[in-house]
Amino acid sequence: MSAHPAITPPKASKALTAYRPFWAKRFGVAPFLPMSRAEMEQLGWDSCDIIIVTGDAYVDHPSFGMAVIGRTLEAQGFRVGIIAQPDWQSADPFKVLGKPNLFFGVAAGNMDSMINRYTADRKIRSDDAYTPGGEAGKRPDRATLVYTQRCKEAWNDVPVVIGGIEASLRRIAHYDYWSDKVRRSILVDAKADLLVYGNAERAIVEIAHRLAQRKPIESITDVRGTAFMRRTNDPTAAGWFELDSSSVDLPGRVDELISPYQEIAQETCDSATASDAPKPITIHRSGKMALPPREQTVIRLPAYEQVKSDPVLYAHANRVLHLETNPGNARALVQKHGERDLWINPPPIPLTTAEMDHVFDLNYARAPHPRYADEHGGHDGATKIPAWEMIRFSVNIMRGCFGGCTFCSITEHEGRIIQSRSEDSVIREIEEMRDKVKGFTGVVSDLGGPTANMYRIGCKSPEIEAACRKPSCVYPGICQNLQTDHGPLIQMYRRARALKGVKKILIGSGLRYDLAIKSPEYIKELVTHHVGGYLKIAPEHTEGGPLSKMMKPGIGTYDKFKQLFEQASEEAGKKQYLIPYFIAAHPGTADEDMMNLAVWLKKNGFRADQVQTFYPSPMATATAMYHTSKNPLKKVTRDSETVDIVRGERRRRLHKAFLRYHDANNWPLLREALQAMGRADLIGNGKHHLIPTYQPMTDGSYESARRKNSTPVKPCSAKPTAKPAGTAPRKGQILTQHTGLPPRNTGAKPARPAARPGTAKPPKR
Repeated sequence: MSAHPAITPPKASKALTAYRPFWAKRFGVAPFLPMSRAEMEQLGWDSCDIIIVTGDAYVDHPSFGMAVIGRTLEAQGFRVGIIAQPDWQSADPFKVLGKPNLFFGVAAGNMDSMINRYTADRKIRSDDAYTPGGEAGKRPDRATLVYTQRCKEAWNDVPVVIGGIEASLRRIAHYDYWSDKVRRSILVDAKADLLVYGNAERAIVEIAHRLAQRKPIESITDVRGTAFMRRTNDPTAAGWFELDSSSVDLPGRVDELISPYQEIAQETCDSATASDAPKPITIHRSGKMALPPREQTVIRLPAYEQVKSDPVLYAHANRVLHLETNPGNARALVQKHGERDLWINPPPIPLTTAEMDHVFDLNYARAPHPRYADEHGGHDGATKIPAWEMIRFSVNIMRGCFGGCTFCSITEHEGRIIQSRSEDSVIREIEEMRDKVKGFTGVVSDLGGPTANMYRIGCKSPEIEAACRKPSCVYPGICQNLQTDHGPLIQMYRRARALKGVKKILIGSGLRYDLAIKSPEYIKELVTHHVGGYLKIAPEHTEGGPLSKMMKPGIGTYDKFKQLFEQASEEAGKKQYLIPYFIAAHPGTADEDMMNLAVWLKKNGFRADQVQTFYPSPMATATAMYHTSKNPLKKVTRDSETVDIVRGERRRRLHKAFLRYHDANNWPLLREALQAMGRADLIGNGKHHLIPTYQPMTDGSYESARRKNSTPVKPCSAKPTAKPAGTAPRKGQILTQHTGLPPRNTGAKPARPAARPGTAKPPKR
């Protein structure tokens, strides 16, 4: 096939501020978007134009999706109401604000509802950070499906648009970790009218204005960042050129009975383009030909019925999906579900800096809704919302991530093109927070985003960026076309901390250290002024096997950053620590890899308190590896690389145990594993050994300093001696939350564990 002509950046979409406001703009700005009829009446409203249903408590802050979408629509002149965490047992709570004039917007919240409720071991969590008082159970499993059903029951003739991260990451046939099967697109199961994915400001504003013009929602099929259902061979698809996904990325031999590539009458490109009249969908598959324009091309993925039963086709579809995520060159996708087709339009055009400023400069109250106030009228008592507390004094400066880590869903949701606010907009928000937010002490807890140091970093050339199909700009090394100038970020840090009333600005977001080492000046600035003793970074592993499946840099990059960090700390006269995070049980991780990581941890004096176990989130590349044992980072065939997958409770426990090699409860399991691996040399009572030969009496469980989400581990010793529930550790024994740091000085000597009969005594230090 001949190549496409040179790809140019897509034309800019209509600016968010370019729409003629809806007539209801005359009502002005609401102090909070209303959650009751009484609030609507105070605003002079007789009805809502749009009602947003969300699984999170309503916090009017730009870190909460329902607030961003609600305030953005309000700025367009629409009257927006909020139904937050409704009782889903009946449709009545979905009627409290009356019938919306235009549509319901449904989202599960800032997290996928299944990830929100279940741990990586599929255990039910005991709290919910997005609920007042951290109370669990305030949203249903698969909340988007349930809420949509109830909205349809309440007002069957009102369109329902689903969005948020749950809908975004489930927009296509996807592996579901909790049911251990491939599920249909959430749009099919929810029976919603339209799905918006990613950061949805552009799409939702366009949809709202079209519906306000009384256009039927079935006619809205051309908005970027949306997905919809269409009958197979629907005449409304005329003019599209369909490419079989095998012509984009051939998955190799396909069994006859499950082939999605059925022979269809083929036309050459010349015959297909002989007339300017509308054309039916055309399959292009044979011979050399000039490909049709990308904006008129749709790629047909293997059908849901095929990917659910064939892991190779699932991995192939996942790979093609990720190849079509660059807004500059992505083509539409289509996937058959039964008798209908799921159409996914290309991703939205990223917001410009001016549009980002517009969204973040809207009239947020920067507080939870008054409904959640405690008896004193505040939000710091029993009704405190943990997620609000976390971001209360933080400022988001950008969106997106070009890291492409396979276990992470940020790129699939927000995109890999960085969308940055202006420096002035960020400074205005800090000043507003200083002046208006109750409890501000002068400390800004974070100035960041998905990644702290990607602000204003991007491709050197818009043309190259528009044509690129790489999943990461920093793996296997930093792309030569990526400009890595941290200058604008340094300048903003300096201006922000010079503000009157600002005592300290901390950086709490994750840091991309392979980028940071490109700017020693940034590291010095960060370490000298913006680290509060500890800095979190995420090497994730030390071994090449798992790192290659994560698309993360080698541990040597971490060592280089550590050297620069310690040098800058010493020059600043500060004693500061790096807190590295690691993942257990990631696809591609052998038992020997975890053993080597444990040895590295002990050698470097780290003791992980909480262990991060791989969590297969919907649509992530690593999740496709987990489900299929194939590697979608490369061409997928039936004979292609097989990825080592950590399945089963025992093996997942083993990998977690290696990360917590210092926990005596894990020693029996580790001894058995090390002996089976031929590494009994790591068992002994010397400092160079990984675990000792002696075994103290333990209760077989571990409870971290953060106890709420800790899952008790089953006893691994013969007959543990039980401790009374809730017994506190002895003073002096508990380390700081991120162990590897010096223990708290309590003035008490740590107790030496008692040895079991017949075992060696603990060595003297």
